[in-house]
Amino acid sequence: MSELNEYHQNLMADIRCEADASGVFPVEAFFDRMTERLTEAGELEVADRAYYQSGEGAQRLRIDGYAGDPRDSDGVLGLIICDFADNGTVQTFGKGDVPPILNPLIRFLKKAKTEEFRESLNEANPAFQVSDLIITTWSQVTKVKLILISNRQYIGRDDTVKLADIGEVPITWSVWDLARFERFDRSGHAREDMVIDFAKDFGAPLPALKASQSGAALESYLLIVPGGQLAAIYDKWGARLLEANVRSFLQARAKTNKGIQKTVKEEPELFFPYNNGLSATADAVSCVRTDEGLAISAISNLQIVNGAQTTGSIHAGLKSAKEQLSKVFVQMKLTVVPPDRSEDIVPKISEYANTQNKVNAADFFSNHPFHIRMEQFSRNVLFPARAGERHDTKWFYERSRGQFINARAKLTPAQLKKFDIEFPKALIFSKTDLAKFEFSAVGQPHIVSRGAQKNFAEFAKDIGEAWSRSDVRYDELWYKRLVSKAIVFRWLETEVPKQPWYEGGYRANIVTYAMAKVFHDANGEKQVLDLDAIWRRQSVPDALQRALLLAAAEAHDVITHPPAGVRNMSEWAKQQACWNGTKGRTLNYDDDFETCLTLVDTAKAAKRDEKAKKAMTEGINAQSEVVTLGTEFWKEVLAWGRERKRLTPKDMQILEVCASMPLRIPSDLQSRHALDALRRLRDQGLAK
Repeated sequence: MSELNEYHQNLMADIRCEADASGVFPVEAFFDRMTERLTEAGELEVADRAYYQSGEGAQRLRIDGYAGDPRDSDGVLGLIICDFADNGTVQTFGKGDVPPILNPLIRFLKKAKTEEFRESLNEANPAFQVSDLIITTWSQVTKVKLILISNRQYIGRDDTVKLADIGEVPITWSVWDLARFERFDRSGHAREDMVIDFAKDFGAPLPALKASQSGAALESYLLIVPGGQLAAIYDKWGARLLEANVRSFLQARAKTNKGIQKTVKEEPELFFPYNNGLSATADAVSCVRTDEGLAISAISNLQIVNGAQTTGSIHAGLKSAKEQLSKVFVQMKLTVVPPDRSEDIVPKISEYANTQNKVNAADFFSNHPFHIRMEQFSRNVLFPARAGERHDTKWFYERSRGQFINARAKLTPAQLKKFDIEFPKALIFSKTDLAKFEFSAVGQPHIVSRGAQKNFAEFAKDIGEAWSRSDVRYDELWYKRLVSKAIVFRWLETEVPKQPWYEGGYRANIVTYAMAKVFHDANGEKQVLDLDAIWRRQSVPDALQRALLLAAAEAHDVITHPPAGVRNMSEWAKQQACWNGTKGRTLNYDDDFETCLTLVDTAKAAKRDEKAKKAMTEGINAQSEVVTLGTEFWKEVLAWGRERKRLTPKDMQILEVCASMPLRIPSDLQSRHALDALRRLRDQGLAK
């Protein structure tokens, strides 16, 4: 079986399972799963489901979702349509099939711009919500982006497809088909589709100066990019150019800068001397020789790792100062980084290049120590089997996309069977999942509702700052309690669609709001929700289930009854005021809700026990390491430190004990001190 066929088989099994468990249509489960990938890939910032279909043939209208308020994404209105084939084998479609899929979406857009269409719908209808948003924001829309998501394989060879026209605003479209999703899920990117061909699409190859020697570990080039070219490139690929940019990752898009924009408009010829330029990376470049010398004709997977504001501001010039862009030039430092080294190299380039404004801790790329620690816990911490199940299991934390699929691919059939028992597919969670669980629990459902990337950006700032102060609290117990939050969140995701009051739509908002409400009401000065009981049983207690569903019904009421003047419920759920309204309501939980709580002192005692356990384990490990290094090793360390006067009296006392083994064996505490001293001496030049 090919990798694509296997991926399709697993995807369809997961979607059917999710649809059955939640009581939703398979296409809804498909939309939720795949738009999560789109936000992670930077194709869009947020995806709100808004299904509507009417008419037949040439009159057919259809929409499945939209990408939030265009005012939050540089005026780009994103509209989403699903092409879902509920079939057991891989189906294909070509470029001739694209217009019949996308034109109903364009027809919907034309209708949705009219007040007549909007007023013909009930306010609770998702199409009313989208229409109202389009009418309200249309004057600020600069581009319409159509996104076709499909579980079929696209076999079209080019993008020259004739679509319906809406006149004054340009329309772009992109296809995320089965093969592209498979590529993304295995590798964390779909970059094979992003080749910038300067010679073919953007005027001419870019003159370049090679800035690395032959045979260097990494190739580097210096380029001068015309402003018009840079604006056109960003207009085509948008945030996908900025996936590796620390700051744009945290902000979810390239923000504009008024000072840079002013230079573009008023003094474009001074842009080059005033601006620091761009730092960029690429998977590969194609070079040619011209009469003027070396030039770059194409770049594969260009990533602007420093210069998001410069790029965004020049792009804004397409609308406000198009005639001036021909006088704007930007310097670019381009480094070719092979894909297998990008996770290590690119964050460092981004961190060092972003020095003009402080960016926290390489800002939470997948190789940040927090993620590595969570990954280590997830591979080692065993949770008890749920009631009715035979095997203990582990939750699989995927700190970078593709880890789970790739881990399974390397195993023999016997190993695979063991792996799937140890790491059930239902227990995988990603960085953005982690952020949703945590922010729902700490009372930030309005931030969670803004989409996976914006929520993760806020989460990254909070954890990044806390980690830089002290990483001690992020221990095994913190991880276990995180898993408890995941269990609560995922249980709600499954149960909300089954409730009699649920009318379809806003499930993601209701889930995070309900969870936040119960945690808010449960956690007080004397008592808190008993998270330890949840991870021990790996399920949500009955009393807590009833409380969560009570809160979910209340959240649904708040979200679907916004205040006067607010018509879009998805946008309402993203506001602090919506959370304040939910938080302020009084709920009458059942009497047995008290059984879900524990005393604050008890929860703190568990934390102290975890610290003591960790200290003991670290002490035993330190003692074992000291003994393994051996007496002669420690004699040499002691002599080196004495000779250079690098040891404190306490250092000498403890290292003398280590150097006298086995007559004396250092204690756990002494062993830890000895290893700390060793690390310090190595930093000072000890070559051991």
